[in-house]
Amino acid sequence: MKPSNYTILLVDDDQDYLFQLQNKIQNLGYKTITAEGQKEAEVLLEKTKPDLAIFDLMMENEDSGFILCYKMKKKYPDVPIIIATGVTAETGISFDINDENNRKWIKADRFLDKGIRTERLREEIEKLLLKNNK
Repeated sequence: MKPSNYTILLVDDDQDYLFQLQNKIQNLGYKTITAEGQKEAEVLLEKTKPDLAIFDLMMENEDSGFILCYKMKKKYPDVPIIIATGVTAETGISFDINDENNRKWIKADRFLDKGIRTERLREEIEKLLLKNNK
């Protein structure tokens, strides 16, 4: 699996975090495209199909990431999505996407807390891309 063959869509309304995440992903060898919120991402998705996406949860609205996951899976059901969020640290609310009831409405493939170490990020991306390309 050659990283430069894959494009990852990154969506976050925190410009500093988005810049840092983009640098991490590019340093791993992947191509990136970015959006600074749900609406901008929706426009991008009309003309671009990424190989994987990483979304923040709380952007324009508290559930922007969930809405974006739903819309992306409807258009591109085969594209894996990671939600990277600080919601647990900020609110104490956690989401278990391994729970069957949550899987019905949370359309993400992974749910990770922000502050993800580069190695863990690489592992999760590779797992999802490998699974998707079988």
